[in-house]
Amino acid sequence: MSQFHRSLGLWDATMLVAGSMIGSGIFIVSAGMLRDLGSPAWMLTAWVVAGVLTVLAALSYGELAAMMPKAGGQFVYLQRAYGKLTAFLYGWTAFTVITSGIIAAVAVAFAKFSAVFFPVLSPTNILIDLGFLKVSGAQVHAVSAIILLTLFNTRGVESSKTFTTVFTTAKIIAVLALIVVGLAVGLGTDVLTTNFAQGWEAFTTSKEGAIGPLTGLALLSALGAAMVGSLFSSDGWNSVTFIAGEIKAPQRNIPRSLALGTFMVTALYVLANITYLALLPNQAIMHAEADRVGTAAAEVIMGPTAVSVMAILIMVSTFGCINGYVLTGPRMYYAMAREGLFFKKAGELSGKGVPQWALWVQCIWSCALCFSGTYGDLLDYATFASLLFYVVTIGGIFILRRREPTVERPYKAFGYPFVPALYIACALGFCLNLLYAKPAFTVGSLVIVGVGAVVYFVTMRTRTAEEAPRSEGSR
Repeated sequence: MSQFHRSLGLWDATMLVAGSMIGSGIFIVSAGMLRDLGSPAWMLTAWVVAGVLTVLAALSYGELAAMMPKAGGQFVYLQRAYGKLTAFLYGWTAFTVITSGIIAAVAVAFAKFSAVFFPVLSPTNILIDLGFLKVSGAQVHAVSAIILLTLFNTRGVESSKTFTTVFTTAKIIAVLALIVVGLAVGLGTDVLTTNFAQGWEAFTTSKEGAIGPLTGLALLSALGAAMVGSLFSSDGWNSVTFIAGEIKAPQRNIPRSLALGTFMVTALYVLANITYLALLPNQAIMHAEADRVGTAAAEVIMGPTAVSVMAILIMVSTFGCINGYVLTGPRMYYAMAREGLFFKKAGELSGKGVPQWALWVQCIWSCALCFSGTYGDLLDYATFASLLFYVVTIGGIFILRRREPTVERPYKAFGYPFVPALYIACALGFCLNLLYAKPAFTVGSLVIVGVGAVVYFVTMRTRTAEEAPRSEGSR
């Protein structure tokens, strides 16, 4: 029987963490965040808080990853701490919304920026109009990208490792170049000083202008809603845990890669936003064409050629990000199938040591999601569901510390119990705020989890009914 090959080192794992995190969000979402908050100081706060939460979560996850260095990551941790039901609910939600939803959202963004060079791929170019369903050139291109990367990942983890490292290195260098050159240009003007002249005065805006001031609880609620963008841009850091079966010395390298990758990307994100504020007036950020803040900032440096340059950068960034999710997601479905909680064929490896059948199942569903909604819709669904299960997973650290106190822990959660508890409290507050601020998407995510519970119990009952005659016949 084929087995996973442990061929990924610390550098490979760190590049996977960073590559899965850096997609299109950092170049787009700041426009909407500044519209929601009105104040650049509060917008930066949203990025810093999201980054700190991400690093805290990664530092806590390291303990679970070092304890259970197996393929499947979060699913494995949840099963050990809570049992099969909770683990299945996560796997179900990841398949239906989180992993597949992010693949679809980032693929749509990839197609959107491809349209800079090939207008036929524009979201406004409707190829098929059935009334209830419109198919655009962008959606077809997004589907093509997902299929291509799925096919590439069936060739084995060695090919995916090289691809991830090359693409991640390229986009980190490109973002750093934008930051260095942008700050060199921007700090020579008074744009940054002017932008921060209003201080911490926050207000919500629309396309037409300011609507009203934000203070007290309204401000906190707006800050939480705005953080959907920054948290979505910071997501994907846990993807490395899904391929623990293919990482060398996983007890040491997974915790290190989580810490290094999340800290590096958080620093890049904060610096990138400071660069935007040094180059562009607040209003220019809020009303950037199609929310392309990164392109607008680059135009200040390069002029009209920035549109093409940034489009290439974002295409590289998003393509590499899609690959990270395409690579890691099926490893979780493999672990689920081995426990009898997913399609049986998903628990098989090809001759090249990859869960090929699971790759194609994920591909089909991700492609379907490309036609289900906008980038923002997919972002809201995925972020809420993802954060909710991060809370549950990190809560498992406390359960396992109490239940299994003597088990070897090669790495222990930084600042335990305070750091994990702080993350849980902050993330729960964020989830509750989203339930209030964006009920259409958050309630939808909870419904999907509820449907997963129904699927689980029906599956278990069916399996029990099928096994009963066999056990009777064996007597």
